[in-house]
Amino acid sequence: MEQTIDIAVIGAGLTGLTAAHYLKKAGKSFHVIERKEVVGGDIQTASENGFTFEQGPSTGVMSNEFVADLFDDLKGLCELERPTDAVNKRYVLYKGKWQSLPSGFMGGVTTPLFTWADKIRLLGEPFRKPGTNPNETLAELVLRRMGKSFLDYAIDPFIIGVYAGDPGYLVPRFALPKLYNLEQTYGSFIGGSVKMMREKAKQQPKADKKKKEKNRIFSVKGGLSNFMQALYQSSGRANFTLGVAGLTIVPQDDKYLISGTNADGSPFALLANKVITTTGAYELDKLLPFVDKARMDAVTNLRYARVLQIALGFKNWTGWQPDAFGGLISHKENRQALGVLFPSVFLQDRAPEGGQLLSVFMGGVRNNNLVEKTDEEIRMLLEKEICSLMKVSEFKPDLLRIFRYQHAIPQYGADCEARFAALDAIQSEYSGLFIGGNLRNGIGMADRIKQGKELAEGIC
Repeated sequence: MEQTIDIAVIGAGLTGLTAAHYLKKAGKSFHVIERKEVVGGDIQTASENGFTFEQGPSTGVMSNEFVADLFDDLKGLCELERPTDAVNKRYVLYKGKWQSLPSGFMGGVTTPLFTWADKIRLLGEPFRKPGTNPNETLAELVLRRMGKSFLDYAIDPFIIGVYAGDPGYLVPRFALPKLYNLEQTYGSFIGGSVKMMREKAKQQPKADKKKKEKNRIFSVKGGLSNFMQALYQSSGRANFTLGVAGLTIVPQDDKYLISGTNADGSPFALLANKVITTTGAYELDKLLPFVDKARMDAVTNLRYARVLQIALGFKNWTGWQPDAFGGLISHKENRQALGVLFPSVFLQDRAPEGGQLLSVFMGGVRNNNLVEKTDEEIRMLLEKEICSLMKVSEFKPDLLRIFRYQHAIPQYGADCEARFAALDAIQSEYSGLFIGGNLRNGIGMADRIKQGKELAEGIC
């Protein structure tokens, strides 16, 4: 006979783990089912040959109060690591050379990244009218307000770093809602940012510690896997079943029957009054076979960037000495790499003394087929790129690990409106079904934490 539970959570990535943590905190009866045999999804830390490296994100951003609240709950189970000040510096490749991304007025005036025409044009940005097309692409928005050089050497590298995406496809209303709302609410980016900061200063003259931490980059001592394990422990490990393949959910009377196959080949079955799903859009049609096909098609057509992530370590580093979070590469540079992060520069104990750990990204929506290349082909591309970008005379890494992500990052384009409407309609039709995951509400760690908590609160 099937076990009956009040709430089932499908997926033990960051969203599912956060939801589980808050369900446990609220004293609810729940169970988490995960197809992998580990928790954390793509957030995994590994150690090899003296290097400690991440598979997936290297850091998160405290872009909302939900992150600080969660870490408060996890005190004693894991410890925040605040990166060095180098994390505030970023490079952009320009004509084959790294240039610092300017952060102040004088840097913006003197940088070669932007043309003089666009620098002068930027003076008029506060006086330009807000856009009227809600589905305007990011590229169209930036060209309208700032100019082509800002698109090519500020926005394009930024979008490559965040979405591995294309500004000509992403729609700010969905992909960068804060930026979109800045223009719509205040009329401009520059003037709006100033007005918003003044308003916040008036509203919060004595900001508390959590407010001061906002937008600070964070990691976890020993790696982000320790964060995932802390959530696993705080949620109660007995509330999890890992390694369940072929999961399907079917309504049964006023409940949901969840079935699949355990890692040992035995059948898995669970009845739940309510269900939270946190899987990718590409898995939902098989997970929820009872949903109307037209509605499901509007969900599963979500576009994803396919990405290669390479952990690259050198015990005796003789190349260019990086002093920043990383370097991003505009597609105008015609390189195979999307960018390089320097984890051992801004995080502790990530490489042996005198060594260097790099996290290299390739692929993305403009080069989605790169993930299909063999390891040897990737190594050859990597050697050419790293020797050029990092001034390495001899490519003999002590660590080289290649990770392929077929569904790395969802791309929030104009079709999001129809997708969100379809998701709302599905949830309205099937009481007790809550659909989460990075198919909506943002792709960052802070977004996933916020959604996880809200799902837990909404289902109770």
